[in-house]
Amino acid sequence: MKLHELSPAEGSKKSARRVGRGHGSGWGKTAGKGHKGQKARSGGGVRPGFEGGQMPLQRRIPKRGFNNIFAKKVVTVNLSTLNRKFEDGADVTVESLVAAGVLKNSFDAVKVLGNGKIEKKLNVKVSAYSESAKAAIEAAGGKAEVI
Repeated sequence: MKLHELSPAEGSKKSARRVGRGHGSGWGKTAGKGHKGQKARSGGGVRPGFEGGQMPLQRRIPKRGFNNIFAKKVVTVNLSTLNRKFEDGADVTVESLVAAGVLKNSFDAVKVLGNGKIEKKLNVKVSAYSESAKAAIEAAGGKAEVI
């Protein structure tokens, strides 16, 4: 088989309907638009969301809440996760957390929380720690550094 011999499967490609090309085609005269009215005109029709002058749903529903565009996205990691994903004596950084599949790459800061136990000596370098997490890391013989 050669490239010029390739063709789509029989019946998988359907030619476009050519409207307004004579009454013999079955789509002549009004070309499927019916007789007169706004939708029959060139450029006719209403904009998306228009409800004939009735107050649109988008405007009837109350506005709720507030979205702070300056908010920092802080992702959290638990001690139990660090204990499970890293070997004894490992350096835990943002890059190593992403490489280990603990985090995805869309955040502003990483905070370690004290949920779970840690039995490994780890050198952790992230943005923030809870008090219990910092105490647990240091109690296990590791270092908790803020970057």
